Amino acid sequence: MILHTAETLKRYTESGHWGRRTLLDLLRETAAKAPERPAVVDPADRPDLTGTAAQNLSYREFAAAVDAIATGLLDMGLRKDEIVVVQLPNVWELVAMFLAVSRAGGVLSPMPIQWRDNEFQNVKKLTEARFFFGMRDFKGADQLAIAEKTGFVALPIERIAEMARGAADVARLDAIGVDANDIFSLCWSSGTEALSKGCPMSHNNWLFQMNLIPLTAGLHEGDRVLATAPVVNMTGVATWLASLAIGGTTLLHHPLNMPLLLKQLMHDQVHFTLLVPALLNMILKLPNVDQLDFSSVRCIASGSAQPSRWSMEEFKRRWNIEILHAWGQTEGTAVFAGARDVPDFAKRADHFPWWGRPGVEWPSDIQGVEMKLLDESGAECTQPGQVGELVYRGPNVFAGYYQRPDLAISTFTPDGFCRTGDFFIVRDVHHIGFFDRKKDIIIRGGFNVSAAEVENLVLTHPGVQEVAAVAVPDEIMGEKTCIFVVPKDKAQPPALEDIVGHLKQIGVAAYKRPERIEYLDAIPRNPVGKILKAELRKHLRPAAA
Repeated sequence: MILHTAETLKRYTESGHWGRRTLLDLLRETAAKAPERPAVVDPADRPDLTGTAAQNLSYREFAAAVDAIATGLLDMGLRKDEIVVVQLPNVWELVAMFLAVSRAGGVLSPMPIQWRDNEFQNVKKLTEARFFFGMRDFKGADQLAIAEKTGFVALPIERIAEMARGAADVARLDAIGVDANDIFSLCWSSGTEALSKGCPMSHNNWLFQMNLIPLTAGLHEGDRVLATAPVVNMTGVATWLASLAIGGTTLLHHPLNMPLLLKQLMHDQVHFTLLVPALLNMILKLPNVDQLDFSSVRCIASGSAQPSRWSMEEFKRRWNIEILHAWGQTEGTAVFAGARDVPDFAKRADHFPWWGRPGVEWPSDIQGVEMKLLDESGAECTQPGQVGELVYRGPNVFAGYYQRPDLAISTFTPDGFCRTGDFFIVRDVHHIGFFDRKKDIIIRGGFNVSAAEVENLVLTHPGVQEVAAVAVPDEIMGEKTCIFVVPKDKAQPPALEDIVGHLKQIGVAAYKRPERIEYLDAIPRNPVGKILKAELRKHLRPAAA
């Protein structure tokens, strides 16, 4: 299944960014080079997730399992370019299915474990997939029953392990022929307002994307990578594939189990992982933070929201850990601010390297990506302080939403740049910074207020565990800022006056200070950790006069 246009194929093939090597070739190469190196390590809480024991697979065992599963899929009647749907937590069978389905000539479409009937129907309609792999009972949900009701041939997770124990027909598999431009995965955008859209990524897309992390995070061959995000979207898949890119060991984790996460970070020789900013802050505010030993960890990527400068400085001070500020989308767009490209903490929290800027070279040596900021009239933003939508073109960008040609014009500019839907600001001639999503900008009395900036400022208050900022309508100002706060101490939550006073003390402009507060036990997030602002807005009602 090749979806990229002939023009795109020509551009990145001639530039040398795309070749003939596939992810399957990469697995074979590592299995031959380091056969006994651990490839995939199940989470210790797997018995609670699947009812079966945790397993560790070497590269030799993992490669053999991939071929055996692929043979089993062919025996089931899987056809070339056919889509297979899977819904599993982070266990070895999930990552094996990506490669096995591709080896058999198909495309894997993984779904978040939280999805239910509505999302199943959307996926079924768009993919017309026959086969679904999941669990009969996951935290009270019968995934197989929902799949059967939706019209899938529903197969249990145990079937994957059963196929893995079977014989592999290598000659039959080799005869299929998998092209580097074939689609490898069909993940789903993490839309907060509407049904998700399918984002097809080819082997070549991923081979470029997966190497961005090692280049910007300073990963080495054989490093141990803790995959904390669900391996169903850009964040989780890119983390796992970054480990595959360096012939590393992938230690799996998810759903979040905080005691296990801390244990893995302290005792499993983790070199790299990804934690959302809320988790960074949570760890630093733990009562026993002084007893935590993360000495093996060199770098932590943090995305889905902007990490605070405070958390970056604290992780460096306490454990000599560099925080990699990550921004990306399931569509393939991505930019990372790491210690190599943005060594100054004062900048790294809100400065991204302006990859592709003419005449600018970066220590990470990222090449091939082009980024522009366009204002509402379509003019390019070039001066410091200008804000525009980030448009992005590169070898990592998808071909367009699956089976949605109607979205092509709104997805890409006439010259082929992907419209990200996110506003960035020009920091200087070398850097841009995330400003906000289009829908998350609060316009107060004519001033644009970044919800992300407000959230990071409020997080500096010692009594705030988590926070989300949204606009609330106001007859005079147009909009004002409401913050939803998860207090560190629920018995003594910080009052709005306390937070505003704190922000005033640290010099925050008056128009950026929140004017309404609501308290929550947890901030609602989608499967990739992004705050569900639409859900928060439902809680808002006009404040009493």
